[in-house]
Amino acid sequence: MKTWHYTITPTQRESANETELPNLVTGGILQPSTLVWTDGMAAWEPAGQALAHLFASRAVSAAPPPLPAGPLAPAKRSHEIDFEIHGDDLQMVEIELDPGETVIAEAGGMCYLEEDIEFESRMGDGSAPGGGFFGALKNIGKRVLTGESLFMTHFTNRGGKKRKLAFAAPYPGKIIPLDLAKLGGEIICEKDSFLCAALGTSVGIAFNKKIGVGLFGGEGFILQRLQGDGLAFVHAGGTIIRRDLKGETLRVDTGCLVAMTAGVQYDIQRAGNLKSMIFGGEGLFLATLRGHGTVWLQSLPFSRLADRILANAPSAGGSATGEGSMLGGIGRMFDGD
Repeated sequence: MKTWHYTITPTQRESANETELPNLVTGGILQPSTLVWTDGMAAWEPAGQALAHLFASRAVSAAPPPLPAGPLAPAKRSHEIDFEIHGDDLQMVEIELDPGETVIAEAGGMCYLEEDIEFESRMGDGSAPGGGFFGALKNIGKRVLTGESLFMTHFTNRGGKKRKLAFAAPYPGKIIPLDLAKLGGEIICEKDSFLCAALGTSVGIAFNKKIGVGLFGGEGFILQRLQGDGLAFVHAGGTIIRRDLKGETLRVDTGCLVAMTAGVQYDIQRAGNLKSMIFGGEGLFLATLRGHGTVWLQSLPFSRLADRILANAPSAGGSATGEGSMLGGIGRMFDGD
C-alpha cells in the first residue's frame, strides 16, 4: 500500500496511505492544486494531475491549474480572520468571524462573544481533520507533554452575519499578532504564551535536544511550535521588543524570550566568569540566540512577576515584607489589637 505525502503550508507536509485519500478529497484537505508525491514520482505534482481519478466524480478537471508567476504554492488552509487589539497593558484581542469561520483557543481565555457564535471543547487543534484517530492521539500526547489541557475550545460563527468575540490577556503585558504565512509558516514560542489562532493552525511542541538548554533554559526541553498560514496570537509580560537577527548573536535572560522564527538557533551559555555568575544578579546562564530570523522579547516574565508578588505577600503571622511605608507601619501597630 502506497504512502502519499501532501503539502499543508510551504514548510509543512503530512502523509496518508492511499485508502485515506478519498476522505481527504471529500473533506477538502486535498485540493486539485495541492502538491503531492509518492514513491516512484520524479517530482511533486498537483493532486488534480497525479490523482485525477479522485476528482473525476466531483467534476473537477484532471488538468492542473495554470502555473502562477512565482513558485507553485499550496492553497491556504487556515481561516482568514480579522482582529483588533484593545487596551495598553491589560489587553484583549477582538476577533471578527465571517459565517462558518472558526478560531481555536486555550480554555479560560475567552472574555465575551456575540450571538450565533457557538463553542465546543475538542481534543486537538483541528488542523488535520483527515489525520485519523492515531494522528489525533499523537497530537493529544504532545499537549500532555507541554502541561496543557487535553482539550482546546473551538469557537465557530454559525449565523449568517459577521460576529465578534474577544480573548483577554491573563496578566499585564502585550498580545502579539503573528501572521504565520509571512513568518515562514512556523513559530517557536514559550509554552504558556499561546492565546488563540485561526482554525488550521497546528499547535504542537518543539524538543530542544541540547542538554544545556534542557537543564538551564527555563522552559526545559519543550517549547511550543505553531505552524500554519493564518493568524496566531501569543501573550507576553511587560513591554515587547521585536529584534531581526541577520547573522549576529543576541544574549538574553532565559525568561525574557517569548518567540522566534525557525531560522534562529537557541542555546544556553554561562553568564560570564564565576564571580559574575554568583554576584552579578543576572542568573547563572543566559540564552544565546544566533542566526537569521526574528525574535520577540518580554521585559516582565510571569515567573519574575510571581516571585515579586510572593516576596511581598503577607506571611502567616500577618506581616508583609513589602510594607515599608509609614502607613504600613501604622497598620501593623493595630494588628495586635
